[in-house]
Amino acid sequence: MIRFRRLLKSFQYAVKGFKKSFKEEQNLRIQTVIGFLTILLGIYFNITRMEWAMLVFIIGLVIIMELANSAVERISDILKPRIDKYVKEIKDIAAATVMASSVTAIIIGIIIFYPYFFK
Repeated sequence: MIRFRRLLKSFQYAVKGFKKSFKEEQNLRIQTVIGFLTILLGIYFNITRMEWAMLVFIIGLVIIMELANSAVERISDILKPRIDKYVKEIKDIAAATVMASSVTAIIIGIIIFYPYFFK
């Protein structure tokens, strides 16, 4: 049976985590603003349902990857706060996942919006 009170608490914790990350992580703020602006472009150009699906997916993916990167960085700092070769590698790899998703988002954005800009 679903415990709605417990479920509501889970959502509250998630919103609290997002707010904290948004406040402390500059890259998350930038990516959120770019995602919002991209949504406005989609509304302006009246993109197709399939394009919306791709856009929402990739915006969500970039934000998810940034949140995961932030979590990995914090865990790494707690476990090994000094500069350590392996901690640095872990942080670099986590940052690379964000970069890869961001580059993918840019490519998808170009594929979706290019025809609308150059009709």
